[in-house]
Amino acid sequence: MQMIAIYPGTFDPITNGHIDLIARASRIFQKVIVAVAVNSNKTPLFTLAERVALVQAVTPEFSNVEVIGFDNLLVDCAQTQNAHVILRGLRAVSDFEYEFQMAGMNRRLAPQLETMFLTPAEQYEFISSSMIREIARLKGDVSSFVPEIVRLALNEKFSPK
Repeated sequence: MQMIAIYPGTFDPITNGHIDLIARASRIFQKVIVAVAVNSNKTPLFTLAERVALVQAVTPEFSNVEVIGFDNLLVDCAQTQNAHVILRGLRAVSDFEYEFQMAGMNRRLAPQLETMFLTPAEQYEFISSSMIREIARLKGDVSSFVPEIVRLALNEKFSPK
């Protein structure tokens, strides 16, 4: 049986921390689906199509990684994709409570799906997409936190029109 993991998130934008998790997951699972979420609770900087395109642009080296967008329940998306595991990243203890609640709810909705938590490499523990957006908005240097294509996309978003 092919073990398939789904790694959901808004990825607004994708960071080096996300890519670190994708790289490690690609060594653990036969297939990793990076599922870019619409998330109606957030107002993303990038459109869903832009976020999917950015994730695709920074993951071509991983032959077993597929990138999709989704706007339904994660467990429904996971089942449609034949995923066995929901992969989530934990940067700090503060992430744990929310992620623990989500894992419990997902287990209740789809008992056959397992949730696995991975922690990022130490150099990425403090990186979050919201911090990256704020630094970029204020014209700070984000080049050590995101791939070059993402840095350019952020500059474009925050440049005067």
